[in-house]
Amino acid sequence: MRHNDAVSSYPSKAMNAAKVEKTEYAGWLNCYRISNGEVELVVTADVGPRVISYSFTGGKNVFVEFEEQLGRSGEKEWMARGGHRLWAAPERIPETYALDNAPVQATVNGSRISLLQPVEAETGLQKEMTIELAASGSSVKVTHRIENTRSTSRRLAVWALTQMAPGGIAISAFPPRGSHDEVLVPTNPLTMWAYTNFSDPRWKFTKKYLTLKNDINDKEPQKAGLFNPKTLGAYLNAGTLFVKRSEAPGKSEDYPDFGCSFETFTNHSFLELETLAPLVDAKQGQSATHVEQWSLHRDVKLESIDDAELDRLFEQ
Repeated sequence: MRHNDAVSSYPSKAMNAAKVEKTEYAGWLNCYRISNGEVELVVTADVGPRVISYSFTGGKNVFVEFEEQLGRSGEKEWMARGGHRLWAAPERIPETYALDNAPVQATVNGSRISLLQPVEAETGLQKEMTIELAASGSSVKVTHRIENTRSTSRRLAVWALTQMAPGGIAISAFPPRGSHDEVLVPTNPLTMWAYTNFSDPRWKFTKKYLTLKNDINDKEPQKAGLFNPKTLGAYLNAGTLFVKRSEAPGKSEDYPDFGCSFETFTNHSFLELETLAPLVDAKQGQSATHVEQWSLHRDVKLESIDDAELDRLFEQ
């Protein structure tokens, strides 16, 4: 692996001004572009909350977009659309797929924008996403919040899902490794779904990392999850590396899906990077929050998939 900028979560020293401006995008008339001259994001206000695009200025969106679903709203069924969305875990049908096809309330405060969804009729939950871009560099802070408005307590975890464009490779990190003499007890779960097949060549394990390729010719879904107190998910596609990180407080048993703070899913059309917060019992009027930190990196090359190469990639 060789690249021309360090993969860190810190902005560059040059101080530009991040700004938010209303714009049209992909047929939606009410969107907002957040930009600082180096990177830009586009969020939708006609549906959501959702970040539909993240890119270097003038560059290609690193998120997938399902063209036939763009520019539309008011559908009677849930739409994947692409981009980054907010759900409540654990996954249930039909509650998880509550509609997010209606307009959201957008509030701009400097370089920060908040997108507040109407209360979901199906669940009584109200979801909010706040996006803040650094004054320079590529660092983005995304705060996810879910409030329970019903009188019945709801056990849930905030679940942040990012759908990446096809053709790349996902990288996730295990918590620090150790020797048998040093650590006798388990350090983390590795969670499988009924369709998980670790003999599938799209998966690769190293001692410290798990990788998953997206293959546009392989329609078979794959998914796995793990726990890492310093949760890391990344996606390398055509030389551009997207990184998202989150803190995972508490123990793995506090988390959904047998203790996952991170999950990754792929089929032929996209790959998903998912982080999760601890489970909470949200009473009426109570909310749960979860923060991700994003960054983008140019001209990244992965010469091999091994611990030394991936360590250099993430400067661990």
